[in-house]
Amino acid sequence: MRLKSAIWVSAHIRRCHIEGAFAVVRRRGAEEAGAIFIKLARLDGTAALFGPAPQTAFDEARPSERLFVSSFAEGFVPEEKVEARIVREIDFDPDTWILEVEDRAGRHFLDLAETPR
Repeated sequence: MRLKSAIWVSAHIRRCHIEGAFAVVRRRGAEEAGAIFIKLARLDGTAALFGPAPQTAFDEARPSERLFVSSFAEGFVPEEKVEARIVREIDFDPDTWILEVEDRAGRHFLDLAETPR
């Protein structure tokens, strides 16, 4: 059984704070199963955006995990580009959660899906 989005978000924010990064919920989504996107700002004008991994990235043995993928192939991009993508995601799914993490070192503390090469 997968954790509710609200519980996962709370736990991730706590993890970020423990590690010394600032994290905040910018937009609350559906409590039970809203998609979660994490903006990672390095405080230098660049940011990365991570969103839910596609279903094909999940292992049959552990289907309840939350895995994330980078929304941009180049990783960190100008913040304006990330903000524009966030607007499109919210337009597509109004139940989306948006978290923002600020960390100069670019640490995200997420489980990332393997991307095919």
